[in-house]
Amino acid sequence: MTADALTGLHLLLTYQCNYECDHCFAWGSPSQSGTMTIETIEHILDGAEALGTIEWIYFEGGESFLYYAILCAGIRKAKARGFKAGIVTNAYWATADADAIEWLQPLAGSVDDLSLSSDAYHGSDKGSSLPDIARRAAQQLGIPVDFISIDESAVLYRGRAAEVLASGVEAKHWKQFTECPWEDLRHPGRVHVDPFGNLHVCQGISIGNMLQHPLTEIMAGYDPDEHPIVGPLLAGGPAKIVDQYDLAHEEGYADHCHLCYKARCALRHRFPDVLTPDQMYGVRA
Repeated sequence: MTADALTGLHLLLTYQCNYECDHCFAWGSPSQSGTMTIETIEHILDGAEALGTIEWIYFEGGESFLYYAILCAGIRKAKARGFKAGIVTNAYWATADADAIEWLQPLAGSVDDLSLSSDAYHGSDKGSSLPDIARRAAQQLGIPVDFISIDESAVLYRGRAAEVLASGVEAKHWKQFTECPWEDLRHPGRVHVDPFGNLHVCQGISIGNMLQHPLTEIMAGYDPDEHPIVGPLLAGGPAKIVDQYDLAHEEGYADHCHLCYKARCALRHRFPDVLTPDQMYGVRA
């Protein structure tokens, strides 16, 4: 396939997080493992530069600010190569206005988008004003900033949400989940790369490994219809995965992602290089 559509590369800087949110697709928690090194970041940026279509480099997690020095170095290196740079964070570090200024000052002029997670899943239900403090500091420093908010109606039931939250939602018959409504799997505009090099077209579905093969090679060789998971999803959604691989299943699921995630869990032994890594499936070392 052509890689012309791919303009965003989102680096999962770490799977570790100071929170353990019920809705987290990456099973982020204080006990998670897997963090990028500067060498890995440079290798990924080499690949992004060689591809020639990447415009944005985002640093996410887990919680990206937990490895602050590596985050700052990654931002500098991305900007030096001409990329726009963004960060996603839960703003745990914004404990006071002056403190938030100190955290963000080294990033001023380099960060083109600061996305702050602000909802009940990230501690805001406890009266926390951390995202508001972070926004004020960012605005004072001239850093473009916005909120990311997930309410109950916007939860996608994959990752930890599939295990913790899905049972509280009215189930729908599995046969109605005949598409993937959330990702452009045929012409992805952005993909995620994790600390181990896995390139995720959707979280937990790998299309290659950037530490083993160049990004140009991965994207040139990506045939979505022949991919063992993406192919069925394009042909008939999560229900097609169940049918094609004759999987045992329940009658009802919370949403498309719930059925897809459960089907993928059942197939990991067959496609270990595709349905990876363990972190995305709640398996701890």
